Amino acid sequence: MKKYLLALALTAALPTAAFAQEETAPDGSEAFGIEPYVGVLGGYHEFSRQSEFGSPRGGRMNGGLVSGVAGVNIPLGPAFVGVEGNATKGFGDIDWEYGVKGRIGGRAGESGLIYASAGYQWVNGKRAYGDEKDWIYGVGVEVGPRDIGLGGVTGNSGVRLRLSAETYDFDSIRPMAGVIFHF
Repeated sequence: MKKYLLALALTAALPTAAFAQEETAPDGSEAFGIEPYVGVLGGYHEFSRQSEFGSPRGGRMNGGLVSGVAGVNIPLGPAFVGVEGNATKGFGDIDWEYGVKGRIGGRAGESGLIYASAGYQWVNGKRAYGDEKDWIYGVGVEVGPRDIGLGGVTGNSGVRLRLSAETYDFDSIRPMAGVIFHF
């Protein structure tokens, strides 16, 4: 009996699987697949005085950032899931930051993305600030060339502009902006 139920379930799923393979995402690419990317971002990270970094000298830890990111998105029709890693050089009170996070979101327009992320971040301080690690949460948007009127320039692959805001354990604000090269 179990064999017959399994065969019936597989037979019922075949038209659905065939239909899913024919779908395309809003940007014209396949609705299901793997989309790797790399990027360069710049921004600023400012911690509150109540963070685990404390406040030596009565101040708060902060500094500019230049970040390299690499990741992969897995499109699921109009939605996607992904994973991303970063290595970030800091300036001011921040020496280095690095981490990994998962992303989930939806495709917006013809080539854009809107997403939320969560992961783990390591922060190395300098100037009397120590090294810590904790959770990081964020939201972001990526705007592709088709959404800003440049659809014929890069086709389905190419450059997206990213704007994001993240928080380290809800004790900081970390706005970032840059370019993502996806292929």
